[in-house]
Amino acid sequence: MRRSERLIRVTQSLLEQPNQPVSLSDLAERLGAAKSSLSEDVALIRSVFHEDHSGVVQSIAGAAGGVKFQVRVPPARREAFENLLVARLSDPTRILPGGFLYMSDVLGDPEVLDIAGRLFAEQFAARDVQAVVTVETKGIPLAVATARYLRVPVAVVRRDHRVTEGASVSIHYISGSERRIQTMSMSKRAMPHGARALVVDDFMKAGATARGVMNLLAEFDAQVAGVAVFVATQEPAVKLVPEYVSLFNLGPLREGQKVILTPALPPAEP
Repeated sequence: MRRSERLIRVTQSLLEQPNQPVSLSDLAERLGAAKSSLSEDVALIRSVFHEDHSGVVQSIAGAAGGVKFQVRVPPARREAFENLLVARLSDPTRILPGGFLYMSDVLGDPEVLDIAGRLFAEQFAARDVQAVVTVETKGIPLAVATARYLRVPVAVVRRDHRVTEGASVSIHYISGSERRIQTMSMSKRAMPHGARALVVDDFMKAGATARGVMNLLAEFDAQVAGVAVFVATQEPAVKLVPEYVSLFNLGPLREGQKVILTPALPPAEP
């Protein structure tokens, strides 16, 4: 096999299995190449990803040896994404009663979901996330996009228990927007006991829903690795969750006026 073809196949293996160890021994056997040659290939691939800031290739020590690819979003692409979303979501006609912003069309855009998932995965790659958790229904596509790049399963919290979910755990919580008691539940089979979970949602106002999910995860003895939301409101400034990451911050919504949306994502963790 020519080196050019081998480089393509190694790169493909890394991209198809983000955040997962890829054994050099397995690659050597599959591609009919020496591990020393593959190590040189990986070094070249690593330098290319590093130069354009599109990913990090980490070496894994051990008898078998291996590498792991973690996705990154190049600064120029991130800036273009943020500018595009600010422009799309600033339309005053998107303001809905109750202080909400219409985003269903944006969160149905595969390109938006892909980059958002990459950005969240980049932020939490070092947190040893073992599952992504979201509340039905708008957060599901965003959670799936994030889980794809963290290479972990998705667990969905339901508003109403479904027979098809089997045995489940339910809790009551106070809705931040409607100020009334609501119920959320999750199948016992959906969340591994003691797992580290990343909570992902599309919108956060006071943080009552995210707080409810965190309380539900405690019933599974799960650890919360973080909370990630697509858009968070600036008011109230103090949320019901102690720490979260949002892609955008949303200013006060006033009917007929331009929506004030600003990028909010901090630099990625090393």
